[in-house]
Amino acid sequence: MSRSLVLNATRVALLVAILLAWEYASGRLVAEFFISRPSVIFGIFWGWAADGSLAYHASITALEAFGGFVLGGIIGVAAGVTLGRARLLAEILDPFIMAFYSLPKVALAPLFVLWFGIGIDMKIVLTATVVFFLVFLNTYTGVRNVSRELIAILNLMGANERHLLFKVVIPSAITWVFAGLRISVPYALIGAIVGELIAANRGLGYLLADSAGQFDTGGVFAALIAIMILAFILNTTVKLVEPIVMPWKTVDERREVTI
Repeated sequence: MSRSLVLNATRVALLVAILLAWEYASGRLVAEFFISRPSVIFGIFWGWAADGSLAYHASITALEAFGGFVLGGIIGVAAGVTLGRARLLAEILDPFIMAFYSLPKVALAPLFVLWFGIGIDMKIVLTATVVFFLVFLNTYTGVRNVSRELIAILNLMGANERHLLFKVVIPSAITWVFAGLRISVPYALIGAIVGELIAANRGLGYLLADSAGQFDTGGVFAALIAIMILAFILNTTVKLVEPIVMPWKTVDERREVTI
């Protein structure tokens, strides 16, 4: 029996054991109001899926998270490369960047509501703001860590800034960029959900807040499961794109396994 099969079987067995223990404890050891039941949660989740409301609300949240992720990622990479190559500009802006980075991004949500309203635009901008700093800092660090010897050699060969960017800087920093993108995926979803919790009438965050407002513990858990599934899909998408952009990394990993 392969190791992966054993791992998957163990995971399934552990999940089943947790669900059975949860089902037994609800109403016996802990009041059902506080923890609900897996059977009730599944019933609510299935009802949402059957009537189409789950797909509708999940698509809204996915659009907000993906839109903010792309917007924040693009701006973050561009700013990281620009400031990584412009040392003087980076030193001037450093205290301002760190001040905004230290600010909890959730605190900006009320301001964004005033600026952009309660529509989907506000959630995308809030998500983009959260993603921007994570991607920017990783990209900036990657650009600053590019080999000085390689840059010096290309300068001696008469390379201009465009050649340096596309031949050395960006290929060398791409690993850092994707590290920032991977880290920012769950935060993109957090930004979208927080925006929906503050002001929304659709989305998974709305389902979560609506269930909580009705003291429906089962609905809260069902919404959380939907959010977890969406986060898994987003993470998997980034992992699938990464080897396409960085094929050499996959080759290196295969060599390590072979060795």
